[in-house]
Amino acid sequence: MSQPTFPQIDPPLTREGSLNEIIASIAAEELSLSHILNAEGEKLQYVLGTLPGLDGAAALEEVIQVNQSVQDTLSSVVEQQMVLSAKLGAALSAPVLPGPAGPTGPAGPTGPATGPAGPTGATGPTGPDGPAGAAGPAGPDGAAGLTGATGPTGPDGAAGAAGVTGPAGPDGAAGATGPTGATGPAGAAGATGATGPAGPDGAAGATGPAGPEGAAGVTGATGAAGPTGAAGPNPTATAGFAANTQGSTILVALGGTAVPMPNAQVFSPDITANAGSTVFTVATAGTYEISYHVNTTLALLLGTRLVINGVNNTASTIAPVVSTSHFENQIKVALPANSTVTLQLYPAAAAGTAILVGGGAGASLTIVRLA
Repeated sequence: MSQPTFPQIDPPLTREGSLNEIIASIAAEELSLSHILNAEGEKLQYVLGTLPGLDGAAALEEVIQVNQSVQDTLSSVVEQQMVLSAKLGAALSAPVLPGPAGPTGPAGPTGPATGPAGPTGATGPTGPDGPAGAAGPAGPDGAAGLTGATGPTGPDGAAGAAGVTGPAGPDGAAGATGPTGATGPAGAAGATGATGPAGPDGAAGATGPAGPEGAAGVTGATGAAGPTGAAGPNPTATAGFAANTQGSTILVALGGTAVPMPNAQVFSPDITANAGSTVFTVATAGTYEISYHVNTTLALLLGTRLVINGVNNTASTIAPVVSTSHFENQIKVALPANSTVTLQLYPAAAAGTAILVGGGAGASLTIVRLA
């Protein structure tokens, strides 16, 4: 097995020259990374439609795919940048070997024998305190102080024992006569007296109640049938239902975004939907009951409402103050002929993205004429 061979470098590289070459290669790699970042930025400008000369932006799914591609590229660039930073730090901190010693220079002139006095040194720290001296003799007693104020009076003592009962006094004068007592019970009844003569006849009594009804007579023959009347109006003949069961992703703009409902559509002949299944036209005038449901995969700070004939309907609006994933409402409203109805999502604070539940009722709209 042969040994590898390496090309001859002429003139040979020194250690310092090798470090310079490494630093130059790192600078070249940094320049190439800057071109890659610029290319990724132009890629984003292209899909968003902000480059001069483009007519429109890409679809939301394409924007998401390109965004993922740019994110993967940026992750690789960041990793490469960390490697380059480590290489540059190692190259800059590598010691350069000193060259051979040069020839000894000529001796300098002899200086003066006595140099100038140096500066005065700093004052040293203060020494510790000495021991405390002996206590002096006690001074003479001071004059007597003023008499203090009299203290508060103490509580009363306990009551003494009761004295011996004295002798009975003389009888008092007679009291006044009391009131007359109540009347006693009545005495027994006396014997019954003789019967008096009969009185005159009384007035005639009131008429008695009516007697029971007689038996029913024989049923007569059935008469001829009359003509059939005209059929009355059928309010429920105008009705419609539509839903979104495919889990659509909706970019909710500041002014609101219509919810498409292309699935499970059932309409009477006088209700039609536009091509995007976002606007439903009701041809017959009347009083209608309109209800809707919206279910998202995540709780969002969004609102829902019905837009009728281009005007936001306040009674149908749900504007939550906290994030939620379920919205439903029902209203009754009078619609003129050829009215339009749209279910709309709108942001409560800032624009966002809502993903409807798939494989079920992600969104639904029901329209029924009552009268």
